Amino acid sequence: MVKFDQIDLRILSELSNEANISIPKLSEKMNVNMSVVYSRIKRLIDKGFIKKYTLEINEELLGYPVRAIIGCNIDSKQRKDIINNISSIEEAREIIEITGRFDLLIWLSAKSLKDLHSLVSEKVAQIEGLTHTETFIEMNRKKLSYITKIQTDGDQ
Repeated sequence: MVKFDQIDLRILSELSNEANISIPKLSEKMNVNMSVVYSRIKRLIDKGFIKKYTLEINEELLGYPVRAIIGCNIDSKQRKDIINNISSIEEAREIIEITGRFDLLIWLSAKSLKDLHSLVSEKVAQIEGLTHTETFIEMNRKKLSYITKIQTDGDQ
């Protein structure tokens, strides 16, 4: 297992909050030399701890302010077709296969509650092989930085 220290964890935490921060700004924010920050980031990438840098799109500015999660039970024999049909829905953002109460979770964005209702009743519910759905409307979201909560070997 690769050894981590507080600098590595702080870098991961800062990058998870703002992936496009420049190395000079990150170095200044952390009060750590730029060459150290750069080499640590390179090592974290090389070891696979940083898989990719991503982009968070402001769905509200695109006209999709309503977010919902749909829990789905499916006929497992039709899994591949169901996932393909869900993938073709413009408002679908992510499909997660899970265990437990549901087989799939679908993350959706919609223009309004009325559009969400139409989306669920006219597109999602009509997919052959879906046996049950339950819709959860997102009311608020708070992203947590779990990286800073991880203990390092030296802290145990």
